[in-house]
Amino acid sequence: MNGETTQPLLIQIDLASPTPAYRQIADAIRAHLAEGRVAPGDYLPTVRRLATDLAVHHNTVAQAYRVLADEGWLDLRRHHGARVQGRPAPVGDADGRVLEQFAARLRELVAIARTRGLDPAVLADALRRQANSLNKE
Repeated sequence: MNGETTQPLLIQIDLASPTPAYRQIADAIRAHLAEGRVAPGDYLPTVRRLATDLAVHHNTVAQAYRVLADEGWLDLRRHHGARVQGRPAPVGDADGRVLEQFAARLRELVAIARTRGLDPAVLADALRRQANSLNKE
């Protein structure tokens, strides 16, 4: 296997969260990928290494990597590790399904935040900051 990515993946998971750990891991890595913090051709940490770093079972990390491979982000090869793939630019959302799926996921995340006691004003501020960061891109 070639070297791993030069920048460490900063991933935090909450084992008490209702969101499964593999999904938290996949979501965190996807954010790194989408924001360009990990480039095509880079290797992610081995499954066992990341599992040790996060104190989870290696199958949890393997499942997260499989999710990302199914989405086209990673090339997984036995004994070669998880290599980031280049992805074509996304095509528009002519039928609105991507926006609909995103809105549903956002509602789920807002509901989780509310049930965990996050103040609505604080949540709204966090959403505004995120929206503002999109406008700067």
